[in-house]
Amino acid sequence: MRKLYVVLLGLLIVLCPVPAAHAADNGNWSVYPASSELGGRPYFYLSADPGTTLTDRVTVSNKTGAPLTFRLYAADAYNTERDGGFAVRARTEKQRGVGAWARPGRDRVTVPANSSVTVPYTLTVPESAEPGDHPGALVALDERIAASSASVAVGIQQAVGARVYLRVNGPTVPALSVEDVTLAHDQPLVPGTGESTALISYTLYNRGNVTLNPKVALTAEGLFGRDLLHRDLKRIPSELLPRQKIRLTERWSGAPQLEWGEVRLTASSRGVRESAGVSFFALPWLIAVVLVAALAGAAVWLRVHRGRARVPRAA
Repeated sequence: MRKLYVVLLGLLIVLCPVPAAHAADNGNWSVYPASSELGGRPYFYLSADPGTTLTDRVTVSNKTGAPLTFRLYAADAYNTERDGGFAVRARTEKQRGVGAWARPGRDRVTVPANSSVTVPYTLTVPESAEPGDHPGALVALDERIAASSASVAVGIQQAVGARVYLRVNGPTVPALSVEDVTLAHDQPLVPGTGESTALISYTLYNRGNVTLNPKVALTAEGLFGRDLLHRDLKRIPSELLPRQKIRLTERWSGAPQLEWGEVRLTASSRGVRESAGVSFFALPWLIAVVLVAALAGAAVWLRVHRGRARVPRAA
């Protein structure tokens, strides 16, 4: 029986704080900028004018007891839809920035056991390149595919990438917006018999050409301006890359069961501040059903009453 192979590509891009000097690592191999006179670098931070060609070196370190062969390539970075994490395009995807401009000196490299190999690369910024940040990575992909013995074999390719933060010199325009705010209530049938929660969804959009480190504050006001909620959100990406848009959610536990008000989200980063909100009307299910039934009954009674009050037209 022929096997159907489904290949899953996993890219491990490790976020390293600026003061630290750790390599992107998956336990078996790591990828990092080659050391310089200034010491180890956790990532590549490059600055160039349009039309400039830069040269640098990337090191691939094999931590296993056997030789490993890797495919080296450059890739553009983006924010994942799931949580806004830093990720890079697959080699087969269309590259428009660092992934199209950077070229390692070798496409493939074999690293002996417990050893490292350093490969030079060039990065040529086109004359037409847009000013601002162009994040990406230099990736070492293990092309081996481990398959199971089942009829449908699921294979996994692993890759590790060293981040590249490239800024093309020119005007920088930070811009951030909050869009499409929605709120969905989850309330008990009978008021006071359970907890009410609300799921707040919103889109965070970096409309500018520089990477932002956003902060988002959530507030809620009730009738007559009563303060219901004030919270600084934690589940937001540490970096929102240029032109990236992500959908995020926040759960509001203990949301009011009977209230009329507004929820507002305020996003800020490096001199930019934007907000958006949505009105809400919280009403328990039982009360809503009673009100709907009462309104329906009143409508029926009014229709019948009006029908009886009509005077028949003379023949």
